[in-house]
Amino acid sequence: MKLWLLRHALVTLPPGLCYGASDVTADMALTREAAKAIAPLLPEGTPVWVSGLVRAQQMVGALQAERPDLGAARIDTRLNEMDFGHWELKPWADVPRSAFDEWMADFAHHRFGGMESTQQLLYRVAAALADLLPATSSDVLWVTHAGVIRAVRHIVDSGGPHIREAGEWPKEGPEPGGWTAISL
Repeated sequence: MKLWLLRHALVTLPPGLCYGASDVTADMALTREAAKAIAPLLPEGTPVWVSGLVRAQQMVGALQAERPDLGAARIDTRLNEMDFGHWELKPWADVPRSAFDEWMADFAHHRFGGMESTQQLLYRVAAALADLLPATSSDVLWVTHAGVIRAVRHIVDSGGPHIREAGEWPKEGPEPGGWTAISL
């Protein structure tokens, strides 16, 4: 089975803001452009799972306009982006260096912004993967976020959801509106 991972398009916020779990919109023209680009690649009737955040749901709407055969998407909040707590909607440049240092010193368990740790993100993504695998043997599309896509990559590449340090976290991921596919 192939898991397609589609990232939402560029958001309509000023550049440089932290917006992980914040429910912000994406640029609709870029959303439609990305949907048109991936639409011919997906097998007919591909099941779609989507984050609970509006920017991912916008992408599903645009994709369904291109490919009605994909049907209704299953909303799964385990596909939401990491929650950066009190740093949400703040400029990254305003986050003190000490906050990043604390996170990097305990990358797995530190709750950057006070809400969610990298390990918690990995556990919820692993749970979604575990539910996916027995449910289907066909290709599946997740419409989601950069952190979730990197979490999937980490889980697949390392063989499990555990992480010790920041150096283990995947650096590469699709740009907004981009995608990747992983064989499971």
